[in-house]
Amino acid sequence: MDEIRQIEELKTGALRELVAIGSTKGLEAWRVGYLGKKSQLTGVLRSLGRLPLATRKAVGARANEVKAELEAGFKQKEQALLGAQLETLSGEEAVDVTLPGRALPEGRLHPVTQVLHEISDIFASMGFKVVEGPEVEWDYYNFEALNIPKEHPARDTMATLWLDYETESGDRPMLLRTHTSPMQIRFMEKVKPPLRIVVPGKVFRYEATDATHIPMFHQIEGLAVDKGISMADLKGTLYEFARRFFGPDRQVRFRCDYFPFVEPGVEMAIECAVCKGAGCRLCGGSGWIEILGAGMVHPKVLERVEIDPGIYSGFAFGMGIERIPMLRYGVDDIRLFYTSDLRFLRQF
Repeated sequence: MDEIRQIEELKTGALRELVAIGSTKGLEAWRVGYLGKKSQLTGVLRSLGRLPLATRKAVGARANEVKAELEAGFKQKEQALLGAQLETLSGEEAVDVTLPGRALPEGRLHPVTQVLHEISDIFASMGFKVVEGPEVEWDYYNFEALNIPKEHPARDTMATLWLDYETESGDRPMLLRTHTSPMQIRFMEKVKPPLRIVVPGKVFRYEATDATHIPMFHQIEGLAVDKGISMADLKGTLYEFARRFFGPDRQVRFRCDYFPFVEPGVEMAIECAVCKGAGCRLCGGSGWIEILGAGMVHPKVLERVEIDPGIYSGFAFGMGIERIPMLRYGVDDIRLFYTSDLRFLRQF
């Protein structure tokens, strides 16, 4: 039959051309010409409907056989050309196809988040419960209930970001919290002693940005209230934290300080990791960096939440989270944590 003879001639010519092909570009052109939608072989298959039934079966069967042979030849030639390309590569261009593929980069926690979790875990292991509070706060919880009434000079030390919300009397009672201490009051209103909590979260100050200050940063607040708690309990807790986080060799210093919501108050400083106490830009030449303020909970704060200061006592502390990895790793500029520079962040 003429149709089958035509198919055989097509096969012979196609295989002859396939042998002579020496590039992937030429192979692709061959595939389009002999196996594509507009190829001669495809045309034969599409014209089968015009043939008599007996002829149609024979021609169709042979056409499909030839198509399968050409497809097999194409795959074999494709593998041969790929192997030849790999053999010609040398040196840095060589490709070992048995090696596993490159893994996609994985996301990871920000170094500040890592440190916050680690600090929370340390205090949790000492019996403190981790709680969180609102970032938009009332003046009452942020200041008044913490023994910082209106016109108190301590308010000037916390450059506050007030919200555009006024009462009928003209007061602006809402703000972005300047510390995580408001959660002390909120928690003691609901839970009575004994209690131990730490409160991690963001805080906000309207202040200039420099190597050690930014307008939004993180703090973690600690509070313990029970019968018979003393300054010795506070110092022992903070010494244990410093030992676990910074290691037993880092020097720790306590000094008297003033905070309206504690009495007496202290500051805790860590030996500068950059200069080892010699003095540098990070520590302001002192060799020490203050990391937290602390003290015994002021009796007026306990009275605000209806806890009898004659029966119960407590301690509180608060630290800036960003300063902790700066001390541990010797980072000399707090702004590096928020530049989104992957070269810096990947180190953690």
